[in-house]
Amino acid sequence: MSKTNSDKKMTGSKGNKMSLARMRTGQKGHIVKIGGGYGAVRRLEALGIREGQEIKKISEQWMRGPVLLQHGNTQLALGFGMASKVLVEIKGESR
Repeated sequence: MSKTNSDKKMTGSKGNKMSLARMRTGQKGHIVKIGGGYGAVRRLEALGIREGQEIKKISEQWMRGPVLLQHGNTQLALGFGMASKVLVEIKGESR
């Protein structure tokens, strides 16, 4: 299967881009893209997760459990599958 131009941009070496699920605890970044279907995108938007927002990963659970994140003054937990659909450009580590 070949990659499309948008896939190449998402996984390219320019910048540190990765899914929210793969981020390390304490890392901050800006949301670049939200993958998935219409329902997944709308559900994340309802929670306040939108492209361009800065988020910070607070913690994660062992064995692909929920991911706790913070945006603004709000903390919320996303399941591993939903967190995998959020592409983030990493800003740096903050511990």
